[in-house]
Amino acid sequence: MSDKRPLRIVHCFRSPVGGIFRHVRDLAEHHSRAGHQVGIVCDSSTGSEHEDKLFAQIMPYLSLGLERLPIRRSVGLADLAALKHSYNHIKALQPDILHGHGAKGGVVARVIGSILRVQRYSVARLYSPHGGSLHFRPRTLSGETVFMAERILERATEAISFVCDYERATYEAKVGRPHCDAARIYNGISDRDFGAVPVSAGSADFVYIGMLRDMKGPDVFIKAFAEVERRLGRPLSGRIIGDGPDEQKYRRMLEQMGLAGRITMAPAMPVREAFALSDIVVIPSRAEAMPYIVLEALAAEKTVIASRVGGIPEILGSNSAALVEPGNPDALATVMVTALTSPDWARQTMPARDDFQARFSASVMAGQVEDLYYRHLLKS
Repeated sequence: MSDKRPLRIVHCFRSPVGGIFRHVRDLAEHHSRAGHQVGIVCDSSTGSEHEDKLFAQIMPYLSLGLERLPIRRSVGLADLAALKHSYNHIKALQPDILHGHGAKGGVVARVIGSILRVQRYSVARLYSPHGGSLHFRPRTLSGETVFMAERILERATEAISFVCDYERATYEAKVGRPHCDAARIYNGISDRDFGAVPVSAGSADFVYIGMLRDMKGPDVFIKAFAEVERRLGRPLSGRIIGDGPDEQKYRRMLEQMGLAGRITMAPAMPVREAFALSDIVVIPSRAEAMPYIVLEALAAEKTVIASRVGGIPEILGSNSAALVEPGNPDALATVMVTALTSPDWARQTMPARDDFQARFSASVMAGQVEDLYYRHLLKS
């Protein structure tokens, strides 16, 4: 790190699942290896045995520890207790950097960072939306309230780190052009994530991997799967892998549509184990920022079919034939049929591996975030 002193970095976020958790784990590992001290503050009420294993894997990189406490998705009086607890814990850590991820994490980091600065602590406050509040719709009471809160909190922010150009454009359209420093730093994955994952015995035609909630589109996947069967005139096989609040809804849907015997569901598992279940990964989200599952699937040399949302076109290419209109099962089914029946389609459609790996590297991501930290450490 030459003349740059080691930093004390604390990441704040709500739910330790999905892309935010992956993003923070990668930053924690790379920054710890670079000589920094890293800690995490997050929710204790979400996650499963799978996430517990992921925490165990990153604990060696968390010299400032892991603090988990109840942080609810919705806004309520319980947030005050969570803020007080977080404040006492973070103040004792004396961080140089407070990095908030997602809507709730952004509030925790910037509110507590501001209180510490009033007390003459030199701490820089950074924020990464990861979609979060940007998923709210404008010209609605909830949306305009959230966007106003973002504008207010921006005054307590040294820098915003957007994970893709789409996220930055959405922020500017809904909240306004940032008055603080802003950077686009793509999500990246590590070298060990690259390498083909062969399918296992009994693999399926298609797999969905992700949170079980409507925003991620498992219902769209189920309807599209049924349409693919109708068009091909034969039964197929599918897998749905993940955890989430709408799990029972999708189980009922499979039963009602007579698909429970051909689409099986399983809880979240290590992603490369999930990739062994099929060569075609379907990502039918209604909204996204920069989903890691797309990066991970491509690194595993899987065929990816995804909605044209968020930063996904920045990964697959804006004109990619693998992109479909979100929330449209018929359009999704059309591409699923093509991917299943045309042997050369994937080779012609998926990004070139070398270019992809050079652009979406975790080491590049971590280095750019580190530079952003140092830029504002001097101003804090």
